[in-house]
Amino acid sequence: MILENGVVRTLEPSLPLARALAIAGDRVAGGVGVHETALASPDTVDLGGRCVVPGFTDSHVHFPTWAAAQQHVPLDGCGSLAEALERVRAAEAALPAGRILRGFGWRSESWTEGRKPTKADLDAVTGTRPAALVSKDYHSLWLNSAALALAGGDLDVPGGVVERDAAGAPTGLLGEESAWHVKNVYLRIPDDEYVEAMRVGVRLANARGVTCVHDKDGWIGAPGLWQRLDELGALSLRVWQSVPHERLPELRSLSLRSGIGSPFLRVGYLKAFMDGALGSQTAWMLDGSGVCITTGDELAEIVRAAAEAHWPVAVHAIGDRANREALDAFERTRAAWAPRGLRQRIEHAQCLAPEDVPRFGELGVAASVQFTHAPSDEQLVKRFWADRVDEAYSFRSLLETGALVANGSDAPVEELDPWAGVVAAVLGHWREDQRLTAEEALHATCVAPAWLSHDERARGTLVPGRLADLVVLDRDPLACLPEELPEVQVVATMVAGRWVHNPPPWG
Repeated sequence: MILENGVVRTLEPSLPLARALAIAGDRVAGGVGVHETALASPDTVDLGGRCVVPGFTDSHVHFPTWAAAQQHVPLDGCGSLAEALERVRAAEAALPAGRILRGFGWRSESWTEGRKPTKADLDAVTGTRPAALVSKDYHSLWLNSAALALAGGDLDVPGGVVERDAAGAPTGLLGEESAWHVKNVYLRIPDDEYVEAMRVGVRLANARGVTCVHDKDGWIGAPGLWQRLDELGALSLRVWQSVPHERLPELRSLSLRSGIGSPFLRVGYLKAFMDGALGSQTAWMLDGSGVCITTGDELAEIVRAAAEAHWPVAVHAIGDRANREALDAFERTRAAWAPRGLRQRIEHAQCLAPEDVPRFGELGVAASVQFTHAPSDEQLVKRFWADRVDEAYSFRSLLETGALVANGSDAPVEELDPWAGVVAAVLGHWREDQRLTAEEALHATCVAPAWLSHDERARGTLVPGRLADLVVLDRDPLACLPEELPEVQVVATMVAGRWVHNPPPWG
């Protein structure tokens, strides 16, 4: 088919603008030989002045968790503990017997009561039904007494936080590794529920222009969940999947290398954690505060062992100490991974000491950031990092010092919506010196993620021979005034030459 009568932003510097785009099979037509599959069909699609851009990639998403959270009690935006409890009360009354009550999105730092929640608060509205509520930053878990009882006291694990009262009893709040341990072992969502939620979630992601995700939920068995979805014919986006670094011995025993899988589902990298999060005050900081989950020396050993098995590492680092330790580990092990062409990445990179910013570009370590975190976290940054506000969310500084910057959502922490990330990068950063242009934000959303998954010659730009993964927008974002960007709408989405959202014609 030929898409015509519009604007095509290829994001390829040598040919940035076209007026039409030919599709042959699953690729942009031309440049792939003289076989008939390289020729566009005579079918034409009238763009009606609309704009075509490469498909969006969410470079950091917990997809099964986000999909399942769409069915849980929404607690984001609650201004008080009382409001959160009222939402829980209403949900509990409507929930079938025998089901665990699950919620997501609470942030006690912004509540008017000025205190953290407890199991007693939840007990008053849930009774004997187990209730488990995940915080907005996904680093704390609020449980009632019935949910705590399911764990039978198995709460303390390395790198975990268990808050206790004066008598030593758990208050109902778990942090970091303790939260994940209890959630994964005692409060696990059944796989069938995940798969059904993901089926709905994929359609919603496609509607937002998403053609690929870099998923972080390997720890709950996401590769198998995606495989089940694929078998059902419901996988209409590409997946670059992480697995926990602890699974490296099993990968090595099977002689598996990064990239194993199919065109739509590949296991690509290992995931590790340096520290906690801003909202939970568990980010590892140079002033000594926060929680250290993995030391720099431990990370160096992880990276070195992974390199020997041909696996790159993505490491979660929020605080300035966590980022420095991670960069130091990548620098010490560079001789092991750089010659193998491994594409290492730091996830979040939220607080960076000024002297560490240029090290990303110098080392060739990508910054996998979340543009939407900046406006969402402004008040938390000014409250908890008041003495280092100028070190938070240094998007432009990273770009200008040569770093590859990729845009993700960290959904369900923020909503899975790459265009919202583009808008946040251009308009939503309170540090105006760190704002990006629309073109730079699009590069971080389309081009940079494809490089991270070794797809730079297959996806991310719209030139002959590339896969036909694309988004139709209602207007040209690079011709808009910045203040118009929030009004830009996704009209349709194509993956591998097939419309997966709102096929034409359009009114």
